[in-house]
Parts: sequence; structure tokens; C-alpha cells
Amino acid sequence: MRRREFISLLGATATWPLAARAQQSAQMRRIGVLMATAEDDPETKLRLTGFRQELEKLGWSEGHNVELDTRFAAAPNADQARVLAKELITLQPDVILAQSTPITLAFQRETRVIPIVFVFVTDPIGSGFIANLARPGGNLTGLTLFEASIAGKWLGMLKEIAPGLARAGLVFNPKTTSFADYVRDTKAMATSLGIEPMPGPVEKADDIERTIESFSQLPNCGLVIPPDATMVVHRNLIVELSIRHKLPAVFPFRFFVVAGGLMSYGIDFIDVFRQAGSYVDRILRGAKPADLPVEAPTKYETILNLKTAKTLGLTVPPTLLVRADEVIE
Repeated sequence: MRRREFISLLGATATWPLAARAQQSAQMRRIGVLMATAEDDPETKLRLTGFRQELEKLGWSEGHNVELDTRFAAAPNADQARVLAKELITLQPDVILAQSTPITLAFQRETRVIPIVFVFVTDPIGSGFIANLARPGGNLTGLTLFEASIAGKWLGMLKEIAPGLARAGLVFNPKTTSFADYVRDTKAMATSLGIEPMPGPVEKADDIERTIESFSQLPNCGLVIPPDATMVVHRNLIVELSIRHKLPAVFPFRFFVVAGGLMSYGIDFIDVFRQAGSYVDRILRGAKPADLPVEAPTKYETILNLKTAKTLGLTVPPTLLVRADEVIE
């Protein structure tokens, strides 16, 4: 080999790692994530694990071709959500994952350009996030929570496990955007079941204690706990009060029942975060949020806690038992 050719080859070899590193750096994508739960909440870890697993399955590996910048704004804290949304926007992520309506709103106020995938938003059209479900039309898309008509399902489960039920207390934060919808649909469905619906607006732990105690003074009363960030934060308190006051209660999510609640019917949170990972993947590969239809969760589950039923003196009917996806004994 001639000396000039050898030097040229040596130079190319020396510069190759730098070029490779530059190319790898250019391919690194950034995802901003803002959760509506606390960092130390076990549910937070499970949801993020589902999200990461889906990304990994689709070819995105943290530290290799994608970075996740994750922040936590445990609800209800709209001010913190706004601060953290601004912080994540300054990092200029390629796409954002926003959990809950208030957090999605905080991001929408900061950018109309960066793609946003939302989860757990009850009414994305009414909240002004999208034009319609089929073609969102802006920089937002994602997954809805579930419609307020699901209240009929919860009331039916309560009546099934406690046939003498005459009243149902609806414990909910009135500042939640879907509060009025759940009150309306609960009232509409309760009449056909011979149940008197009783809204119990709360905003903090003291409110929850007073409201549930007041419901316990009424004969044949149960509790309906709709999906609400305030309820999620105070779930252990709500479960403990429902048992202490011998109130049959139906919850929207599995983790209430794992904490000792009587029963739940709702979506599989981890599955929703996996679906969100699929949305993020498509956007990172060039899809536009405006063209990605907003979808509803597809996986629902019924969970029963037989130990709590026994504590409350309730007999779980076979019809309810056979429908359960999981029974905690």
C-alpha cells in the first residue's frame, strides 16, 4: 500500500467514531412526560413501565435512540402542572405525553406546535383540545377516559351486591371538568334502579371525611366514586372510610380494590399507557397528531374484593362473581 493511501485510510478510520457518534446523537429523540400522580405512587411506576415496554417493543430504547424527560404533578395542583409544563417545553421534546385534562390544558397553553399525546381525558372536544375524534385537527391526539354513562354500570353493580340499596352518594371534586356529566348521568340511571342519587362534592381530605360520614347516617346508602384525580390521591382514605362506615362502594379502577375497596369496574391503566406508547411511536416516525384519531380504551375489567365483602356483611351474587376478571380473597 502506498504511503499516501495509508495516511488517507488512517485518517478516515480515526474520524469514523466521531462521525458515528454525531449520527447517533442526531437520531436521538426526546419525549416529555408529565404525570398526574406522585413519583412515589406505585401506580405511577406501573404506568410508566407499560409505556416504556411498548416503546421498547416498537424499537425505542432509552439512552440509545430516545430520552424520556419525566415530571410529576400530583393532582390536584394546577399551578405545579403549569410550571412543569413550561419546564418540559423548554427542553423542546419531539413529542409530549400528558396525563389528565388539567395537564393537557397546561401544555396546550404553552405550544400549538409540539405534538401532544393525552391520556385520561374525559371530553377532549368539550375541553377544546380537538376538533373531532376522527380527525383531531391540531397538535393533540390520544386516548379518552370513559363516558359518564358508565355511571349506570356502577349503580347496577351496587344494586346487585346490595339489593336493599336506596341511596348512592356520588363523591367527586366539582372542579373536575366532567363533574356535571357524571351527576347528570348518575341521576338519569338511578331512577330506573330505584336509587336516590346524592352528589357529594369534595375538594380535600377533610371534605371527604365529612361527606362520607354524612352518607353513613342515611339508611341503605352506598358510594359511587367516579374517576377523579382527587379521589385517586386520597384513595386509601376513601377505602378506609367506606369500610369503617359499612358503606358498599364501587370504584372506577382496580387499585382502589387492591387497597381494600369492595369492587371496581373500569379501564386497565397499564394497557392505556401501552396504547399511548403506540401513538408516540407513530408520531416519532412522522405521523401528524391532526391525522391520528382519538380512541377510547379497549380493555375494561371488573375486580372484586371478597374479604371486604365479608367485612361489610355482603354476599357476592354468582352473577357478579362470574363476570369478575379478578377476585381478591
